[in-house]
Parts: sequence; C-alpha cells; structure tokens
Amino acid sequence: MPDRLLRVNAYTTFDLLDGRAEGHDFEEEAFAVLNVTAPRKDPDRVTLELELDGTQLEHLPAHADRVTLSAEQARTLAAELVEHAERVEDAQSD
Repeated sequence: MPDRLLRVNAYTTFDLLDGRAEGHDFEEEAFAVLNVTAPRKDPDRVTLELELDGTQLEHLPAHADRVTLSAEQARTLAAELVEHAERVEDAQSD
C-alpha cells in the first residue's frame, strides 16, 4: 500500500487483510492493515488501528481509524474474538 498513514513493519499485527468500507450509498473493498499496539514506556492503553488501501478506494480519502481501549476493554475484545473464532472453526469442521 503506497502512502500509508500507519507505520507498517515486521511487528505489525496484520499487514495484508481483506477490508471493506461501507457508507449510505457505497460499498468498496480494499487491502487493509490492522495493528494492535501499546506504548513501550508506561503503557496505559491499547490502540487498535485500521487502514484500508487508499489507492483502491473511490469514495473515501486516505485515512486511518484508531480505537483506544483500556486493558479491560482489550481483554473483552480478545474474549469475543476467541468466542467467534471457535464458532467459525466449529462450523468449518462439520
């Protein structure tokens, strides 16, 4: 992805996912970067970052979305991800 807003390196959580942007009058797909970080010194939050490849989007300007989570919120999200991943695995193994 050229002209990325998020820093992408060997430590990036996921650097090439399938993403989708939806609006009231559009829906488009693009490659995406998804990253989870916390400050190195005195971490006080977890940040979840998402950026779709702006070169593949017609309706949105280049941008990155960020959500800041407390440790408890991050654990809640992690538990939800595990629960849904297990449902997908169970459905695929049938």
